[in-house]
Amino acid sequence: MPLFLDIHQHVDGLTAKAVAGAHQRDLEVQTKYGVKYLKYWLDEGSGKVFCLVEAPTKEAAAAVHREAHGLVADEIIPVQEGA
Repeated sequence: MPLFLDIHQHVDGLTAKAVAGAHQRDLEVQTKYGVKYLKYWLDEGSGKVFCLVEAPTKEAAAAVHREAHGLVADEIIPVQEGA
């Protein structure tokens, strides 16, 4: 399955707890779209969040965020895992 990295450039009021909650909601919705959110990283100082996701399409990955919490990524890029 294709692998994507989604990038949220600036999430207002970003906290680790809030991102953990949003990720949990993603996990609850993801199977509906054939998606699997794998990991996320955040930087509270800049408000940036990065999510690694397996999805059939980037549109499917975006649909999960849209339904789960409304925080759709600013950019979703295809990536490949390196060694």
